[in-house]
Amino acid sequence: MAWRGARLVLDLKCVLPSPPAPPSARTNRAPRQATPGHPGAERWLWLRLKLIADAGLVGLPNAGKSTFLATVSAAKPKIADYPFTTLHPQLGVVAVDDRSLVLADIPGLIEGAHEGHGVGDRFLGHIERCSVLLHLIDGLALEQDGDVVAAYRTIREELDAYGGGLAAKPEIIGLNKTDALPEDDVQAKLAALREAAAPNPVLPLSAATGQGVTAVLHALADQVDAERRARAEAAQHDRTGWSPLDPPRQRPAEAGK
Repeated sequence: MAWRGARLVLDLKCVLPSPPAPPSARTNRAPRQATPGHPGAERWLWLRLKLIADAGLVGLPNAGKSTFLATVSAAKPKIADYPFTTLHPQLGVVAVDDRSLVLADIPGLIEGAHEGHGVGDRFLGHIERCSVLLHLIDGLALEQDGDVVAAYRTIREELDAYGGGLAAKPEIIGLNKTDALPEDDVQAKLAALREAAAPNPVLPLSAATGQGVTAVLHALADQVDAERRARAEAAQHDRTGWSPLDPPRQRPAEAGK
């Protein structure tokens, strides 16, 4: 049908597919070719899930690790006044000025954890990739009769017994719950910890009130940044050949101009 004065803009054509070949024209209907196979292999694989975090929290039960995580991030870990409240690792994203880091909270360690005491030490695998450890110590230290140095050494011995390079990681020690201690006791405990943990920094804080938390976060962020720079430099030195991520190279003629 045509219209007077009309102009053809587009001519739509429908292309139908070719009809299938009849069964009589089909070839290789019963193939006899086969590719020789190889003997099969069977094995059992044990896979371990490891969380990826920048910093890890370690300490005795009720040292205030979950409270610290809830204070500095939007994470909502379970917090209670009895040991082993945390049974599974928890992650939180922490903002420090214009920087950010991922903080991992793990169940508390006790003496003999590497032998299966308490909840064991298998969960330590989740902090093997951390750049720094924040070792929180209860300022009251009721489990060690008030001896914060004994509490510190207990965790260090468990980290060393576990292996995985945890004992060699950079460590920041935080004396927690200082809001519940007289100032003289805080200074005495800080001096004892600094002597036992030298040269690692020892900082006072209260995760419940937020006192001293900012200084601890800055120390963690500085250590994480230093580790990131070291990894970037190592990757740059180890890189061989060309990569699409490399900046464009100058041509010899352009370099001489």
